[in-house]
Amino acid sequence: METIATIIFIITYIGIIFTRIPGLNIDRPSAAFSGAVAMVLFGIISFEEAIFSIDFNTIILLFGMMILVVVLELDGFFTMIANSAINLAKSKKQLLFIIIFATGISSAFLVNDAVVLMFTPVIIRICISSKLNPIPYLISEIMASNAGSVMTITGNPQNILIGITSEIAYTKFLLLMLPLSLISMMIIYFVMTLLYKDEFFGELGVEANDFSNGYHYDSMKYSVPIFLLVILLFFMSKIVNISYPMIAIFGGALVLLFGKIKPSKIIKEVDWVLLLFFASLFIVVAAIEKTEWLNSLIESTPISESFNGLLFIHSISLFLSQIVSNVPFVILMLPLMKASSNELLWLSLASASTLAGNLTIIGAMANLIVIEIAKSSKITIRFFEFFKGGVIITSLTMLLSLIYFFVINKIF
Repeated sequence: METIATIIFIITYIGIIFTRIPGLNIDRPSAAFSGAVAMVLFGIISFEEAIFSIDFNTIILLFGMMILVVVLELDGFFTMIANSAINLAKSKKQLLFIIIFATGISSAFLVNDAVVLMFTPVIIRICISSKLNPIPYLISEIMASNAGSVMTITGNPQNILIGITSEIAYTKFLLLMLPLSLISMMIIYFVMTLLYKDEFFGELGVEANDFSNGYHYDSMKYSVPIFLLVILLFFMSKIVNISYPMIAIFGGALVLLFGKIKPSKIIKEVDWVLLLFFASLFIVVAAIEKTEWLNSLIESTPISESFNGLLFIHSISLFLSQIVSNVPFVILMLPLMKASSNELLWLSLASASTLAGNLTIIGAMANLIVIEIAKSSKITIRFFEFFKGGVIITSLTMLLSLIYFFVINKIF
């Protein structure tokens, strides 16, 4: 049984790594789902155990946030934020600065994948109308979305998973991650202005863009206050004694009831594939947890909050995030992290697994979303074009993260 479980596990992660295996109609979610089914089919884990292994707190939190994000997206809220922020720019450097911080801060509270999905077309239109090279702005947007999403539990799927599992308070998570996130965004700004100094020289000299026809204010007057209420409740969750998933699903229910977008349209836009991907990975990892070799690995690899422990988390995050992406990597790390049970280590995993996504174009889902949208507008971001900034920015921010958590550990 242990051999079969290991073979299924390896094949599943090969499917996740290569996205599509030649000759098979397979992608990352279907690879994970097939692996989960195989684990049950071969008796590695029972059907009941498989169901109980799914972390429904994480699934429900993701689902609730997805409903809120879909409504805000359909209302034109993302476009309004992007357009309003970008139109403040008077020079090319100001435009870059605003794109980085508008993307980063929005990503912290609105899940970074959704933010880049809506911001990217606006940035492309601004660049085309201003006769600017869009590539450095788009690369900066990608990196800022990852760096900004480090800031909160709701910044990205892996942070949601870490926040739920570790039970770290939303406010504490934000306060400890805020300096790291903001400094990382400043690093992105300075590195990009140095790498593309000719692109960012001079005034912008373009009239403000107006995309207000896409705004649905009648719906937004309900959806935005509900979203702000959800964020407020996240901060107060320990005081009011309400869990993050309950707050998210409460916000989702409110926006379905009081928003002006048809609920059926909202439900169709929810990313059910991502939810299936998460649920399937929980089952695969729960099954492999039953094997002796994983237990031996956990016992032989204790992670402490020492410098070596932090270095291990940052190193393995940097390596495996490029291979399997950060969400599957974090789920794979859960057994190891639960054994250590240290808040500082959970936070360092959130930071390292997310910042590592800036190294290559395949490091994070947000990267691929922007690149695909750009491609549809005949803008090609090549691997080495991205990598030349990515390797510098990722090296600096990962080093910053390592030193930051080492100092925090010494202080507290």
